[in-house]
Amino acid sequence: MRVRRRAVSLLEKLVRVDYAAIERAIVDHLRRYLEAAGASCYVLGLSGGVDSSTVTALAARAVGPERVIALVMPDSTSTPRGDLEDAERIAKALGVKFAVSPIDDLLSAAARSLPFFDPHDRAALGNVKARLRMVMLYYAANRLGGLVLGSSDRSEILLGYFTKYGDGAADLLPIGDLYKTQVRRLARHLGIPESVAFKPSSPRLWPGQMAEAELGFTYEVADQVLYAVFDLGYSVEEAAKAVDAPLPLVKRIVERVKSTEHKRRPPPVVDLHGLARP
Repeated sequence: MRVRRRAVSLLEKLVRVDYAAIERAIVDHLRRYLEAAGASCYVLGLSGGVDSSTVTALAARAVGPERVIALVMPDSTSTPRGDLEDAERIAKALGVKFAVSPIDDLLSAAARSLPFFDPHDRAALGNVKARLRMVMLYYAANRLGGLVLGSSDRSEILLGYFTKYGDGAADLLPIGDLYKTQVRRLARHLGIPESVAFKPSSPRLWPGQMAEAELGFTYEVADQVLYAVFDLGYSVEEAAKAVDAPLPLVKRIVERVKSTEHKRRPPPVVDLHGLARP
């Protein structure tokens, strides 16, 4: 019974934060960052999910909807119609400029040109989709003199649940320090519909892909474990007790963080000091 109280207390501590203060901090940073860069606008991908919808709302409040460009980039093989409708609804409600730009033609061209291409390798093909979207975002940003905003949250970043140089590529990550459970509540604070704020997460890189099913655990559990270990300094054993989760599961979550460290760092440089610079 004591463990159960600690588990509830840990989750409550995580999600019961001042979302108005968080909004102000992010909005202020977004405003100052764009001005300091001398850029004209923010460009972002809007999928109709909670993360990208939240980032769109924050950017619109920071620099005005007229300086926010949202690209809705569906894939006919894996993007549900409901996501497309949610993305367009969010963009219109916020008043941001948006364009629906399917990735199908680019994907077909890539499939014809990629060496060793295998249409049955869904992970490799899914990463191509994410990287094509990155290309589209940066092309638009280059043309318009803007900066690309990413939508990854702290949960996804720590777990390495993103495509390297795909959705992980951005000039700024506004919600990168918020856990998924916090982002959902920030979304509601910002007025995003509950149907979007609490929609089950999915990168939509192949039909039927769902984040929690692929990861093998829920974000609610993962966020508590990540918070306990990486913010509060708990050991994995202490975290398992605090979260009331099986120790093997907690170890798996922590091991995933360690094994995906390369995705959070820039490419290492081979040190040739004394050889290349005598």
